[in-house]
Amino acid sequence: MENNLETKGMDAAPAIQLNQRFRGYLPVIVDIETAGFNPKKNAMLEIAAVIVEYDNKQDLHITERHTTHVVPFKNAELDPSALKFNGIDPHHPFRMALEEKEALDLIFKPIRAAIKRNDCTRAILVGHNPAFDIAFLNAAIQRTQIKRSPFHPFSTFDTATLGGLVYQQTVLAKIAQAAEMEWDNEKAHSALYDAEMTAEIFCKIVNRWKQLTEIS
Repeated sequence: MENNLETKGMDAAPAIQLNQRFRGYLPVIVDIETAGFNPKKNAMLEIAAVIVEYDNKQDLHITERHTTHVVPFKNAELDPSALKFNGIDPHHPFRMALEEKEALDLIFKPIRAAIKRNDCTRAILVGHNPAFDIAFLNAAIQRTQIKRSPFHPFSTFDTATLGGLVYQQTVLAKIAQAAEMEWDNEKAHSALYDAEMTAEIFCKIVNRWKQLTEIS
């Protein structure tokens, strides 16, 4: 479990606040590792959320990282092929996994704080092919009966689409390489690593757009 806060470069308030950049939404990059493709039947096994905010130059960068392993919900189905792909052993004694509601509470608390300090209305999920992640997130919210999610229930930002536009690539690893970022295949398919890389790509694209509009 990680909970890191970085504040370098955030000592001065930007001229245009973050709540004005994405129609009141705070971008939060999420990656979820699962035991299959069906959010109603397959377990969420690991979730990571990366918060991005402005620095004093109005560049977007990572400020917080949060992640936890998750205990499969009761009667969840575990697809062996999915477990082989992501390398997760749901029954490993050292996973330090939390029950779903506890895991979501852990992830949501700092997101709510970031929404508040940036005067945003709620978070918007940023992901790589995020329809998958938002479906699993919403299913877990429904199972745990969390009444007020910080996330918009269906709107998302997709780095596969943005990557295709900017870098002519849609696969996360290939976008990273096209953006001249280092990619570690050994760390891939860890929720935190994939979320961090997706966040870095999202920040690069947003910051690049800002530079282009400043030049024009």
